[in-house]
Amino acid sequence: MNQTIAIVDASVGETPAERNLSRSLDAETQVYKVSDGRFPPVPTGPNRRYDGVVVSGSQTSVYDDLDWIHDLTSWIRDVHRADVPTLGICWGHQFLAQSLGGRVVDMGEHELGYRTVRRRGDDPLFADMPASFTAFQTHSDRVAELPPGSAELARNDYGIQAFRLGTRYGVQFHPEYDRETAEWVIGNKELTDDRRAAVTATITDESVAAARDATTVFGNFLELVAAHQRRPDRFG
Repeated sequence: MNQTIAIVDASVGETPAERNLSRSLDAETQVYKVSDGRFPPVPTGPNRRYDGVVVSGSQTSVYDDLDWIHDLTSWIRDVHRADVPTLGICWGHQFLAQSLGGRVVDMGEHELGYRTVRRRGDDPLFADMPASFTAFQTHSDRVAELPPGSAELARNDYGIQAFRLGTRYGVQFHPEYDRETAEWVIGNKELTDDRRAAVTATITDESVAAARDATTVFGNFLELVAAHQRRPDRFG
């Protein structure tokens, strides 16, 4: 089934976000750089022009007082009301949680590097994935409270790593990152020499290979989008 995915690029400036997400999704993609004020159309009726939404990471915090974040909050609530399948990644995960009634806080530290995530339950988003898997992390905020009615789907030592609310999903980790992006992120962080060395040490052939399991999320999300497309009531 043909699918069109709206990629909401919330990153600021020149980043690998568009390349990574377009490469990871086996579907037609339309990219909207929302931090520059370019938004997807409002998702109403059968002519909304996209079947699903993916929201990227960002260098901002979801609670920053920025016009484009306020505008995007209104738009994502329309997406939720229209029941459009959505996948938020890192910042996108936090943004979905906050916009739909949850709470995001500053952790006071930075989770950075390849780390272990543990699934909770058997949600279709994690079909054919191991109970524990490796993924790249880069965030200093976390979801402290999920939106009402949400189900927690994964966790690690830093807290909630995935959730679901209807057909809206958030994952704190970055399933789209390759080795090049991981090294780019670390190279652009202000870190002490010891911290930089410790984080760089997580980027090994073994961890990069293990993180390929996390990319299964994208195929599973597209399967969920396809199932939603087949629903006779999806425009109701």
